[in-house]
Amino acid sequence: MPKANAFYAQSGGVTPVINASACGVLETAAKHRDRIGKVFAGRNGIVGALREELIDTSKESKKAIRGLMTTPAGAFGSCRYKLRSLEENKAEYLRLIDVFRAHNIRYFFYNGGGDSADTCLKVSKLSQTMGYPLQAIHIPKTIDNDLPVTDNSPGFASVAKYVAISTREAALDVASMCDTSTKVFILEVMGRHAGWIAGASCLAATATSDAPHVILFPEIPFEEQGFLKKVKTAVERCGYCVVVASEGVQTADGTFLSDSGLRDAFGHAQLGGLAPALAQLIKSNLGYKYHWAVSDYLQRAARHIASQTDVDQAYAVGAAAVELALSGKNSVMPTIVRDSGTRYRWHIGETALTRVANREKKMPRKYISRDGFGVTAAGRAYFEPLVRGEAYPEYQSGMPVYTVLKNTLVPRRLREKFDIQG
Repeated sequence: MPKANAFYAQSGGVTPVINASACGVLETAAKHRDRIGKVFAGRNGIVGALREELIDTSKESKKAIRGLMTTPAGAFGSCRYKLRSLEENKAEYLRLIDVFRAHNIRYFFYNGGGDSADTCLKVSKLSQTMGYPLQAIHIPKTIDNDLPVTDNSPGFASVAKYVAISTREAALDVASMCDTSTKVFILEVMGRHAGWIAGASCLAATATSDAPHVILFPEIPFEEQGFLKKVKTAVERCGYCVVVASEGVQTADGTFLSDSGLRDAFGHAQLGGLAPALAQLIKSNLGYKYHWAVSDYLQRAARHIASQTDVDQAYAVGAAAVELALSGKNSVMPTIVRDSGTRYRWHIGETALTRVANREKKMPRKYISRDGFGVTAAGRAYFEPLVRGEAYPEYQSGMPVYTVLKNTLVPRRLREKFDIQG
């Protein structure tokens, strides 16, 4: 009987270190060639499986695979495509099983966030119902840091480092010009329902009067007058004010300040435009000159300034996923467990996907200051060790060197093509 093959796919928004998880999967699988045949990767995520567009990772050199450790974005392509429920569109799930059966795929590694965990769980259940042996392991990834159970999510720490450093550097710029120029700078960061990224900007400050002076969290209902008062106080005390705002800031009735009225493939409201809206609010009420910026894709693609801790953990969860599958586990996710003690240590644990799928972990209230505009000492203690260490890529002619894979597709074995429903 031929050895079982594995399938790996990247899902959702990418991170500075998602490819390190891919490297962990591929290098660990290579150590178990007696039990795992080939590792196929989905071209553009789960869509690649539905279309039977499977990348043969064995065509890549060991050097190229190792190069994934320092390369941002999704090396095999990612997607925002949510599989519907089994009741709504069972054909999608049956198609996955057909493709897996045709290519003797018995291991399914899905690298993504909460929606991806849900997909992984559904595929696992269906394979059991159909009697097809498939071990489905979810690999955690999200810059939003909102996956439950795990202490933190790979990808978040590098974004936290980027945002904190950008906040400090922008604050120095504003402070040097505030006497005759800009008084307020607003940085809009990602975070739909959880303010982890915005919260991490607190690391920019080394003294009480340092930026950021105001942090806006989705967890704290936005109150206009309280916000304006906080900005005015900062300008009067420091000469300027730096605001870091999570895109998911909302009013007490749950209305997003930046809701565009559009929805993405997962049914989520598309957010954007919070920073200019806040800037106009400040200008209209306080008259201060302002500048604003949106970190957007820059934050999640900033591999040049990644956290070494993040890189190590991203690789570790990828490697652990393979080991969990080989030990017979199914419908689980490797987790990062923070050890107790004053010195930061961590190890890899595991949890059932039923505890992760479609669930969000928000910032605890104890991490947010009493007035709702800052981070407590406990919150800072959580963030600080995650951004430690530098993991610079190789540079050539002043620019980072990133790996581009061949991404050679294997021949199709199914006659029928499959059209995904957008």
